[in-house]
Amino acid sequence: MSAELKLAPEKTLSPAAAKLRLLKRLHCTLKFEKMAWQSGARLVAGVDEVGRGSLFGPVVAAAVILDPGYRIRGLRDSKLLLEERRELLAERIREHAVAWAIAAVDAARIDQINIYQASRVAMREAALGLEPGADHLLIDAMRLDCELPQQAIIHGDALSASIAAASILAKVERDRMIREWDPVFPVYGLASNKGYSTPHHLEALRRHGPSPLHRQSFAPVWSNPVPQEVLAFMLEEKPEEVIVEMGIVR
Repeated sequence: MSAELKLAPEKTLSPAAAKLRLLKRLHCTLKFEKMAWQSGARLVAGVDEVGRGSLFGPVVAAAVILDPGYRIRGLRDSKLLLEERRELLAERIREHAVAWAIAAVDAARIDQINIYQASRVAMREAALGLEPGADHLLIDAMRLDCELPQQAIIHGDALSASIAAASILAKVERDRMIREWDPVFPVYGLASNKGYSTPHHLEALRRHGPSPLHRQSFAPVWSNPVPQEVLAFMLEEKPEEVIVEMGIVR
């Protein structure tokens, strides 16, 4: 074999693929929970959100306080789990957690305050909705506007079992919500893409324009030449109130 044989150049990974590869290498444990317990906390909640990058529908957050005496095997970042596995784990989390709560911020509010702030609002509402309430929060890469002791953890949903559990509950709930809208807006393929920027979804936006539940502040939505659709059933009873709530200017 010739010494001058050239090796094929390594394929450059996209940022999303590189992040996914990194997440797969991380280990989800109770390390951060144990540190909080050792500091005196009793009810440690993991908090996470899903749907920040979607073009459609709400951002959904969950908060979970795991039972230290009951181990739920297989907890990890919801993005790394098959749908069937997420559903099974979500059922176990709801059954065995000390407490769990879910909150959502809709598309109209996202357009008003931006997706970052909407994510923080949803996470705060989920955390404060726990019963019994948490005395320490572990949060995926964010700090919340509340007085509870809290720790922001980069890639927390891949490192903390509590945050992973919150990620799973939020993902399962948001997917359920988006699937319910699929028959109402069938052209977008929401049941399969969950509102994210797939080629089919982007093409549907170019051809049909956005629905009233698309995030109008997101570039792939507002940049489309076809105006937003207003569905007839939304205007049947109190059209003026619907138009104001949707933020439509006539």
